[in-house]
Amino acid sequence: MADPHPVEVVSDQGAALTMLNATRLRVLQTLDEPGSASTVAKRLGMPRQRVNYHLRQLEAAGLVALVEERRKGNCTERVMQATARGYVVDPAMLGQLDVDPAGDRLSATYLVSVLARGVREIARLRRLAAGAQKQLPTLTLDTEIAFGSSAAQARFAEDLVAAVNDVIARHHDETSPRRRRFRVVLGSYPVPPKEAKS
Repeated sequence: MADPHPVEVVSDQGAALTMLNATRLRVLQTLDEPGSASTVAKRLGMPRQRVNYHLRQLEAAGLVALVEERRKGNCTERVMQATARGYVVDPAMLGQLDVDPAGDRLSATYLVSVLARGVREIARLRRLAAGAQKQLPTLTLDTEIAFGSSAAQARFAEDLVAAVNDVIARHHDETSPRRRRFRVVLGSYPVPPKEAKS
């Protein structure tokens, strides 16, 4: 098996339901390193047969993959590993959040629907790029800013929109026969307070 993906978006409803089972989720988390039903059972303090059942469910859903098979006495032991280091459930699995083109761009609901669309679209593009054995060209800007007042925050929003519109106007080209369309998403929200450690 190739190295696990850093993050996998689960877009199949059956796979999402399989993963969200509490026991299977524990088994999946244990398989960040290769392991067999016996080693996972030992780590989790569960019967091997029960772990084996959950491993088959996870494998059928494409969430774990076979690393190797090895002989152990008169049995063949299957060594499995999670296909990703982490998983994100496609927001579409939890209900459709369509982006309203005329939506309130200052509302949290609008931002969530835009981000959900991004997760959905990027997951599909990753699958298409992998199928074509191509790299998916993306860019991420992730930073923090502190405002002295709500008026300063409003001025920043106006300046940012003007600057982005200026950059887009300078680079947008509908005339090229080789044009490639990209989606640009900018959003902001308050940095949440740190969670108290339990």
